[in-house]
Amino acid sequence: MIPLDRAVIARLESHGERFEILVDPDLAHKIRRGEKVEIEEAVAAIHIFENAARGERSPDDALTKVFHTTDFETIARRIIEKGEIHLTAEQRRQLIADRRQQVINFIARHALNPQTGLPHPPARIGVAMDEAKVNIDPFHSLDDLVKETMKAIRPLIPIRFEEVRIAVKIPADYAPRTFGELQTTWTVEKDEWQKDGSWICVVRLPGGMQDQLFADINRLTKGTGEIRLLGRGT
Repeated sequence: MIPLDRAVIARLESHGERFEILVDPDLAHKIRRGEKVEIEEAVAAIHIFENAARGERSPDDALTKVFHTTDFETIARRIIEKGEIHLTAEQRRQLIADRRQQVINFIARHALNPQTGLPHPPARIGVAMDEAKVNIDPFHSLDDLVKETMKAIRPLIPIRFEEVRIAVKIPADYAPRTFGELQTTWTVEKDEWQKDGSWICVVRLPGGMQDQLFADINRLTKGTGEIRLLGRGT
């Protein structure tokens, strides 16, 4: 359980009843996003309250009427997922900032400027979001926020989600190690070992991650690997 001084109230009102639990706002946020978090790790007390500030617990008959159970974990998870989480102004600002950065990072990794075939820098995406006055609700899913953001910034910058296919050739001296790491890290569509011991392959990846692939290959081959863009597509 978390310390009481880190907890905020999560509240659900239903059937004329009010139910409250004390939760860590960050962990509650993760639960609402569908991440796997143990309920006991996210709460400050294993109790369902009618009024948490006064320490008044909800009676069992009220729990059964609304939730059809008195099981704490089941009820607490429902309150977190469906209720309101009461944050301080600072907690809400931090959650919004963190969520906004997740949206920026996702778009920067997966989207391209279709005019150049290159990803937009994260800073440019952030500026476009400011110009479009994108509102980030920290409790919306990342998928929904990305869709809303892309719709808002498309009139301002040329951008769309695309995958690219990259042909790679690795010299024999670096092929065994590079083979293992690329197969683990990236989506290798096809590959072939050459008679001279070199290795060639085709990698499919989100357009915004080209620079990361290039950096990996340069690191693994000390700059001797060969790279060629084969094509782009949504």
